[in-house]
Amino acid sequence: MMDVTKYQVGYYNPPKHEYRWVKKDHIEKAPIWCSVDLRDGNQSLVIPMNLQEKLEFFKLLVNVGFKEIEVGVPAASETEYTFLRTLIENDMIPEDVTVQVLTQCRDHIIRKTFEAVKGAPRAVIHFYNSTSVAQREQVFRMSKDEIKQIAVDGAKLVKQLASEYEGNFLFEYSPESFTGTEPEYAIEVCNAVLDVMQPTPDKPMIINLPVTVEMSMPHVYANQIEWCSDNLKYRESVILSLHPHNDRGTGVADTELALLAGADRVEGTLFGNGERTGNVDIITVAMNMYSHGVDPHLDFSDMPSIVEVYERVTRMHVYERTPYAGALVFAAFSGSHQDAIAKGMKWREEKGLHQWNVPYIPIDPQDISRTYDADVIRINSQSGKGGIGYLLEQTYGYDLPAKMREHLGYAVKSVSDHAHKELSAAEVCQVFEQTYLNKTTPITLVDAHFIQKKDFFAVVTLETAGQQREFSGQGNGRLDAVSNAIQNGTGMDFTIETYTQHSLEQGSTSRAISYVGLKWGSGLVTWGAGTDTDVMTAGVKALISAINNK
Repeated sequence: MMDVTKYQVGYYNPPKHEYRWVKKDHIEKAPIWCSVDLRDGNQSLVIPMNLQEKLEFFKLLVNVGFKEIEVGVPAASETEYTFLRTLIENDMIPEDVTVQVLTQCRDHIIRKTFEAVKGAPRAVIHFYNSTSVAQREQVFRMSKDEIKQIAVDGAKLVKQLASEYEGNFLFEYSPESFTGTEPEYAIEVCNAVLDVMQPTPDKPMIINLPVTVEMSMPHVYANQIEWCSDNLKYRESVILSLHPHNDRGTGVADTELALLAGADRVEGTLFGNGERTGNVDIITVAMNMYSHGVDPHLDFSDMPSIVEVYERVTRMHVYERTPYAGALVFAAFSGSHQDAIAKGMKWREEKGLHQWNVPYIPIDPQDISRTYDADVIRINSQSGKGGIGYLLEQTYGYDLPAKMREHLGYAVKSVSDHAHKELSAAEVCQVFEQTYLNKTTPITLVDAHFIQKKDFFAVVTLETAGQQREFSGQGNGRLDAVSNAIQNGTGMDFTIETYTQHSLEQGSTSRAISYVGLKWGSGLVTWGAGTDTDVMTAGVKALISAINNK
């Protein structure tokens, strides 16, 4: 049995005040982004990336547009140390990109970190120590003053070594386990560090308040961030940063609300990789902004390629329902959804709209290199006429009448249901063509001649069971005359209920396609389609196909 009595609130609310962030309804500009994929994301891998994989991932992050990239904990392993030295010594860090390295507030680790980063064109030294109640009591067994002194001593050593080593250094401090720390104490420690570092507007310092473990609902974190922002010293010289994890599954919400609350910067990973349940998914946060018309300053226009590199070098899998990036996030199998999407797409085309407002699809999939036919309308036994018809029209140019789409929908669903699988666009087209197009059995059209007097007069030659017969009839149009000729000669009883046609290609030799729906004396409706370079011949072929489908 689950025992809820084990658990109690483990976070700390800031002192009460009137929070300004709750009156805001959207994020107005992109934050500074810092990818920690090569540190946090790499640490969480069963098989950590090797040097070549880390270099490829670094290039991917640069191409996406990250200007700050944490490259690891160089004091932690030889691979991380070698990776950083490779970047520096081979001049692989672009001029507009800052690398970041992480170190605990421990003397020998800080010194080794400076050895690793020396000569970097621009680097952030990110130092931290844990400040939470649980860590103070259970891990370090130290007082508040002792824990604060660790941070202050670390800051002093970082500042000293920065003056001794070659390189252009910036600084970041994190009170690790911030969400389990009393906000007043977290600010006390951060302000003590700031007093040592003495940041200026020209050379600001990053104060990072991490959700090392999610312990509260997102609005509580936003309250903590706004209160801390109001109470930090040197605020005009501080870049207030977030590093949300996802233990409660609300890392994105934590980030969005904390940005409303005054944060300037976000640390996270592509697709939310990281220890335990991972870090905040930067792609989701950035694309959420994009969907509200805010430029995230990150380029995800080739999402499939980003997914491919990520999955290959990390050996992780992007879940099919991951927002924006998953293989199925735009996919509509439901008939009603498909119908609404198809009508929405047609509406945009008819109106020449630039603004995106298609039902069920929050952004245009093409913006991130996804396609409507392969990614949006997906066909299985749950699909409907709207989606099936839209897929045929977009991919193959077949624009079926509405009632024929419905008839085809049942045929396609039957195939999918019996095969227990999704059907591709090609398979849907195959069902259409095999069911309706240019059907020649049991009746085959051999020839049709027309004479126009007051009405049209048709002479039609048909072949059945190897025998040819000639029939004649007249009507108010050529197709009507052929229809009457066949009924006169065979005794069949039907009326043409639907007839439409359109071109399949452009140009004088283009093919036409016709669709015919027949209503028989019994009430049965059958459908046929015909193609030919001659529009009338295409119509007659469609009529014969509909007859053959009785």
